[in-house]
Amino acid sequence: MAILRALSVDARATFAQVGQQVSLSAPAVKRRVDRLRERGVIRGFTVRLDPAAMGWHTEAFVEVYCQGSTSPATMRAAVEQYPEVVAASTVTGDVDLVVQVRARDMRHLEQVV
Repeated sequence: MAILRALSVDARATFAQVGQQVSLSAPAVKRRVDRLRERGVIRGFTVRLDPAAMGWHTEAFVEVYCQGSTSPATMRAAVEQYPEVVAASTVTGDVDLVVQVRARDMRHLEQVV
């Protein structure tokens, strides 16, 4: 768990840096990370972006209503074509999907919606 916490803060940290934080050698950390990847605990490494630094100053959560019975795969295909969509979740109730959108400004947001 300590290794996972360290990597969640900085996935680019070296095995030696993580080892210093968790009191293990770099080879011991590498072995554990390799096992975590093999078991599927770690599925990949990513980067956290600063939306404001990229010029995305507006954020909105948009409720999407579908007609009839729409599969999650169909909903995903519909929203993943938009780079402004940073997250989407199916939900219970009348709403079918809640989409988190980042945009430059309100005009850009309206174009995406």
